[in-house]
Amino acid sequence: MKYLIVGLGNPGEEYEQTRHNIGYMALDRFVKTINQENADASCSFSIDRHAYVAQAKVKGRTLILVKPTTFMNLSGKAVKYWLDKEKIPIENMLIIVDDLALDLGAIRLRMGGSDGGHNGLKDIIASLGHNKFNRLRFGIGNNFARGRQIDFVLGKIEGEDWNVTDEKLNTCCDIIKSFVTIGMDRTMNLFNRK
Repeated sequence: MKYLIVGLGNPGEEYEQTRHNIGYMALDRFVKTINQENADASCSFSIDRHAYVAQAKVKGRTLILVKPTTFMNLSGKAVKYWLDKEKIPIENMLIIVDDLALDLGAIRLRMGGSDGGHNGLKDIIASLGHNKFNRLRFGIGNNFARGRQIDFVLGKIEGEDWNVTDEKLNTCCDIIKSFVTIGMDRTMNLFNRK
């Protein structure tokens, strides 16, 4: 069984550790966790079509991990390419995305819905032609002055905000493992309550 796990973000050093790159950070943490848990694992990202791509195994399942290099607003191109290339059914895909509408560190799993004003999700919906795909929304809060949204989402996560984020990135790893082993419904029941 194959799964596509996509972490949204922007490529380049200037975007590392920024709020908009939560998806990238979640997949980086997942790869680190897989390698720590299994001495034989040598999971790492390499550049491929439209993305940094890695492959991992969890309980016999194959996970294709994708960090699009197309920049956030064109994420759909990479998502569609890898879904088609790997012949992965849409229900086996999980998109990890930052969310301004959720408090810092809050995590919500959904099986579909609107883009919520997120340009990455908007482009994925446009590329796929529908919004019926799983997503993990990672709250980054909205502690910014009017008109400063772009500075906020592209700002580095530091101090206490980083402590909260760091802990919740571990939760993302647990969610990914749960998603590929027991499915979205049960994973939502487990993690949306927390």
